[in-house]
Amino acid sequence: MVVTVFAFISVTFAGTQTVRAYVCLQLTREFHMTNFFRRPDWWRLLVICAASLWSVGAIAHGVTAGDQGYIQEISGIHLLPYAYLGAKHMVTGYDHLLFLFGVVFFLYRLKHIGLYVSLFALGHSSTLLLGVYFNIPANAYLIDAIIGLSVVYKALDNLGAYQRWFGVQPNTKVATLIFGFFHGFGLATKIQDFDMSPDGLLPNLIAFNVGVEIGQLLALSAILIVMGFWRRTDNFYRQAYNANVLLMTAGFLLTGYQLIGYFVA
Repeated sequence: MVVTVFAFISVTFAGTQTVRAYVCLQLTREFHMTNFFRRPDWWRLLVICAASLWSVGAIAHGVTAGDQGYIQEISGIHLLPYAYLGAKHMVTGYDHLLFLFGVVFFLYRLKHIGLYVSLFALGHSSTLLLGVYFNIPANAYLIDAIIGLSVVYKALDNLGAYQRWFGVQPNTKVATLIFGFFHGFGLATKIQDFDMSPDGLLPNLIAFNVGVEIGQLLALSAILIVMGFWRRTDNFYRQAYNANVLLMTAGFLLTGYQLIGYFVA
């Protein structure tokens, strides 16, 4: 048991996805044999296992090799392809989805949801455009680490941690806007490495941003549909605590992975 847990910790950031899956399977078997699933905290480690499977292969702001090659090869104005890439980035960007999930978790009215999503979109779009167009330099690992912390922040906010610990409630609207700046800047640092053609750069960036917003609406619609059914269940408020603990865990995983990348790069 101890050896398997140690192996899991060792391969979480260093092993391949197949190896991590194998170790998680071994953990599951051993926990079942030791009646681990009868304990109230069994789900925590399982979710850490699940999160580790995608933390390396699909961490935040990643752009696939095929998309990267396409961006580097084309020149001129290509609005539809860039809009598609923007939408694809949003619906597959786990950091964006986790943060949005946390933001709308306790929002019930559409006008409140629209306000917070608009603030996030404003921050995300502005730093993406400015960061790429003016080639503003920044360390991608540190920006993505802050993005991971944005997920942690929102989970703690949903848990009411700041009021209990410090007796204050941060301004959630300002925080959403500020973290939106970091989310957009995180992607800008990736696109800067692709050496985009200056021919048609601004229209293509605007099209990319439009695609991001389309993808955000699609992802948000799916999240709200699921949340709508979940909120009708009797166990929602009891499960809400567990869900935000898992959200916080995912944020720490994202942050830890990026910090490791920063120090070993």
